[in-house]
Amino acid sequence: MENPLNQFAVKTLIPIHIGSYDVSFTNSSLFMLVAFLFIVFLFFVGTSRRAVVPGRLQSAAEMLYEFTANMVEDNAGHGSAQYVPFVMAIFLLVLFGNLIGLVPFTFTYTSHIIVTAALSLMIFVVVVLLSLKNHGFGFFKMFFPPGAPIFLAPLLIPIEVLSFVFRPISLSVRLFANMMAGHVMLQLFSGFTIALGLFGMQLFAGSVIGGLFGALPLIFVVLLTGFEILVALLQAYVFALLTSIYLKDTLEAH
Repeated sequence: MENPLNQFAVKTLIPIHIGSYDVSFTNSSLFMLVAFLFIVFLFFVGTSRRAVVPGRLQSAAEMLYEFTANMVEDNAGHGSAQYVPFVMAIFLLVLFGNLIGLVPFTFTYTSHIIVTAALSLMIFVVVVLLSLKNHGFGFFKMFFPPGAPIFLAPLLIPIEVLSFVFRPISLSVRLFANMMAGHVMLQLFSGFTIALGLFGMQLFAGSVIGGLFGALPLIFVVLLTGFEILVALLQAYVFALLTSIYLKDTLEAH
């Protein structure tokens, strides 16, 4: 059986070098582009006619926007509508990356820590810059909980700073680890499906039990694939949800 980690190998499709820098077009780049084209198709084609009775694409685009807008409003607070396009872009990029990676012979770019870390670091930098812009030095009040005794400052401030700094780390590791583990598990069980099915059919040859035994591994893989689709949707939602929560700091000084 093929090494399940081979599916995460980044392969160069079009070699491009600028000086000493390797900026080659890879399989990861290809499926990022595919995800981008899917998103563009959904929103530009789906909303091009804006019918009173929406079609399927328009309905899908409107539901995704409404879902994201409600999530941002509920978690970032009043006045957060300006952040809806930012959160929605991140949500869709992660969502399509997760789902495309479940199609055979594709590549899951969200299973690479460098991709998830880049997204998380971008969110972290945006939150810090907007917080400083909106609150100035009042932004640093969030590192000392209001009402806490002043003599606890040497203890509480380092803890709060570490908690804040570790946000992008936890955000990126959560997505990358879940997608990588899920794909490894799916490929391992899929690799045993044919072997277990044939073994069962040979063991109970000529009987109904043999047929059932041969079908059980396939049924299990189908259920596991359904579970992985659920995880892909959930991880995209959690990533966008935490982004909305972090953006709350830009609107409210603590």
